[in-house]
Amino acid sequence: METDPSDAPYTSLVAVGDSFTEGMSDRLPDGSYRGWADLLAARMAAHAPGFRYANLAVRGKLIAQIVDEQATTAAAMNADVVTLVGGLNDTLRPKCDMGRVTGLLTEAVERLAPTCRRLVLMRSPGRQGPVLERFRPRMEELFACVDDLAARHGALVVDLYGASVLGDQRLWDVDRLHLTAEGHRRVAEAVWQALGYPPETDWREPLPAAVRPGWAARRTADARFARQHLLPWIGRRLTGRSSGDGLPPKRPELTPYARDVQDVPDS
Repeated sequence: METDPSDAPYTSLVAVGDSFTEGMSDRLPDGSYRGWADLLAARMAAHAPGFRYANLAVRGKLIAQIVDEQATTAAAMNADVVTLVGGLNDTLRPKCDMGRVTGLLTEAVERLAPTCRRLVLMRSPGRQGPVLERFRPRMEELFACVDDLAARHGALVVDLYGASVLGDQRLWDVDRLHLTAEGHRRVAEAVWQALGYPPETDWREPLPAAVRPGWAARRTADARFARQHLLPWIGRRLTGRSSGDGLPPKRPELTPYARDVQDVPDS
């Protein structure tokens, strides 16, 4: 059931999760990341004076870390809206106990749902290609759990996985793991609409047709990807490190959020 924010505006938002919610790879000129949650907060703030926002997400976090490091903190904030996206990093690990992953996701939802007016879950987007095909069974098991939890706890589910446009490789950064600025803009619009706000754009609209790069260009891109992103990622897996080790959340407190020019998506 959709909520009409014009009747009772949402006055606060807490975002929980990993790099997807932190905002990688929607990079700002100062080197920080914006992302869909920041864009959403800016738009919600325009409808509610004194709007407050926290973003506890940190890149690389597994679902156990999200439960241990973010869920209790988020629950204590008693925000109107909480977004929770997690577990996908687990599904990409060579060894993944899906029973444990879904159990921890359930624990997070059970902790958060009673403390907020609206809990938002997501079926995460998947970039077209061999990586998606390899891990699709795990992802779909995770999303089946998301659907079940939403039904049991009255949460909203934003189905990004079912939107074919978000599989378009042009909406993914060169690391092939994170959305571009345009991808994040579309996710923000999707959540905006799911919360009951009036549509501003069609976030599912396909991108214009484009000429596919030639063989040489694709091989060059593959080599750059392997050197800059794949090999470091494998190195972290082998040593048990994470890209988020030692990094704090970018907005750890639920504080007033003023719309800034950098929160306006590129046209």
